[in-house]
Amino acid sequence: MSAVISTSIPAIDLAAVKNKQHLAWSAGDYAVVGTTLQIVGESLCEALDLHAGERVLDVAAGNGNATLAAARRWCDVVSTDYVSTLLERGRARASAEGLPVQFEPADAENLPYPDHSFDVVMSTFGVMFTPDQDKAAAEMARACKPGGRIGLANWTPTSFVGEIFKLIGKYLPPAAGVKSPALWGTEARLCELFGARLDSIAIERRDFVFRYHSAAHWLEVFRTFYGPVHKAFGALDAEKQEALAADLIALAERFNRATDGTLVAPGEYLEVVIKRK
Repeated sequence: MSAVISTSIPAIDLAAVKNKQHLAWSAGDYAVVGTTLQIVGESLCEALDLHAGERVLDVAAGNGNATLAAARRWCDVVSTDYVSTLLERGRARASAEGLPVQFEPADAENLPYPDHSFDVVMSTFGVMFTPDQDKAAAEMARACKPGGRIGLANWTPTSFVGEIFKLIGKYLPPAAGVKSPALWGTEARLCELFGARLDSIAIERRDFVFRYHSAAHWLEVFRTFYGPVHKAFGALDAEKQEALAADLIALAERFNRATDGTLVAPGEYLEVVIKRK
């Protein structure tokens, strides 16, 4: 009797992956980094051609960059994230500006809103990190009205941030079978995710420029406040921490275009506007 060799691929425990990611994004203080990205939210809102009075949902909003940009344009904004501390930081920013934003905890893969509730659904460097990419894309499309718009800002695979995650993956390999977040930064994957639901898609390649006192200063900020980097260092022994730090500094210098000792590092991303069927 011959032995039977199983070739089936073990099921991915997406719930466990999501829990691990939640812990990572809850670590440090992403808001410190998030506020530097404000220009991305402003640019996306212009690309979406927001009109005053439109109902806008910001998914995986972090501390509210795109949220605030939409609210400044007199939109009716609901800002969501699954990290409550980030919502609190966004709420404080909105309050300081006197902007009437509704902040609500929500999972990007299970949005608590009826079908077709919003004129615009958007996410800047947020929804791309969900473990179940197809479900998150389906939820964004479901919440958007027919004829409405979906707006995204996603790091590309070869961008500064894309390379940061690749480098971390060499020290701490990601869960087997989980698709790379950087796939959201490719036109092919976006068409796979939204193809059946899109009427048109417009994509612009843009750069967000990371500006810090030096590469070492950038690393200090990211190691302290940017959850995934903060958690990566915490999971390594002293020797590997030192090696990772050296590799990250070298990576930052590779992207650095400054010659005065400061860091001026372009980070490519896709600015995406999808018109929903």
